[in-house]
Amino acid sequence: MFVLNRDMADLLENFYLPFGGRLNPANRWVQLAALIPWGIVEEKYVRSFQSPAIGQKAYSARIALGSLIIKERLGLSDRETTLQIQENPYLQFFLGYTEYVDEEPFHHSLLTHFRERL
Repeated sequence: MFVLNRDMADLLENFYLPFGGRLNPANRWVQLAALIPWGIVEEKYVRSFQSPAIGQKAYSARIALGSLIIKERLGLSDRETTLQIQENPYLQFFLGYTEYVDEEPFHHSLLTHFRERL
């Protein structure tokens, strides 16, 4: 099953950090997130599913593609990519999270599936 993400226009303003503060709009990941047409990516991504209404809930294109971008830009292994996402609120913002979450975003082996699907 695939659920299209809500509009992310206000994500930066409302991103919740449990330890206070705000994300810096000049951060490279915040700026890169603004450059990518996530809505168009989502529309194309959902077409890659045989039946978007059946099966387990799929990860969004923003998480799938964003994770691969993080991996390649930082030169990380699959396992290290998920750990970096877990530890970094800017990477979580880049992936479309609405708040900081201190847990592994997904099992590192899913990056293989993201690569195949994209």
